[in-house]
Amino acid sequence: MADDFQLFSSLRYDPALALVSSSGPNHAAWNRANASPLYMLDYHRDRMLRAATHWGWGAAIEVLKGDAGLERLATFIMSSIDDDQKAPLKVRISITREGQLGINAGPVPETPLANLFPEKLPCPGRVPSHEQTGNIPLKTPEYEVVVDDQGTSRSEHTHFKTTWRAAYDGARQRAQISLPDKKEVLLINGADGAVMEGSVTTVYLWRDGRWVTPAVSREYNPGKGSGGQDGTTRRWALEKGLAVEDTVLAGSLADGEECWLSNGARGFFFGRVKMSQCPVAAMD
Repeated sequence: MADDFQLFSSLRYDPALALVSSSGPNHAAWNRANASPLYMLDYHRDRMLRAATHWGWGAAIEVLKGDAGLERLATFIMSSIDDDQKAPLKVRISITREGQLGINAGPVPETPLANLFPEKLPCPGRVPSHEQTGNIPLKTPEYEVVVDDQGTSRSEHTHFKTTWRAAYDGARQRAQISLPDKKEVLLINGADGAVMEGSVTTVYLWRDGRWVTPAVSREYNPGKGSGGQDGTTRRWALEKGLAVEDTVLAGSLADGEECWLSNGARGFFFGRVKMSQCPVAAMD
């Protein structure tokens, strides 16, 4: 595996978020305390800092750590976006081992605040209306969620978000997913057959009367958790009680079952499992 990878995180730029501090939901965390168009920026900084610490990237740690690091990151992002940018963007922020920040951005769909900061995720069968949703996320659009037919080996690069994306790119290629598609593929731990995560999302599945997301160890540990990433929206959902951690075996997935997905650029969005193939079995 190449050693010239970078750390990165993808977040949402959305002018509507700047109003959350004055009129948004109280549970919006960093965005409630800061008038910023950047979605959960502190969690994105934290995940990159944890990864830099894991690999001992001293220069990157110096750039990211503390209040100064968070302000430095915000300033770098905002200086790279046009002042008159009105539409939301997906912003990919990266950092090298030498502490060099990088950025690229592209369009992302409009998303209601209820899907960025939901009070809860509707249980299966409930369909919130536009008039009655409050801070309950809408179930439109709906994503098709398929299961990868090959197992994935956990590694530091599935625990932390890095530019080494072979496992995720391979799963998307096998599922024939292109960027515009409303489709996601779930990666399966090849060692035990447990769901790890989506290729670009955290997944939440309904088990025993609650939403469950695959467990992730806070520090990299090849013997604990699902092997997936501790994403920013995942962290927020767990802290706010929207879901709990647990093991979900691929064999327990059912065709047509409802699920939720989330990531730092899109917030929370609805999906439905499509079992077109048998789940991958654990490797010997």
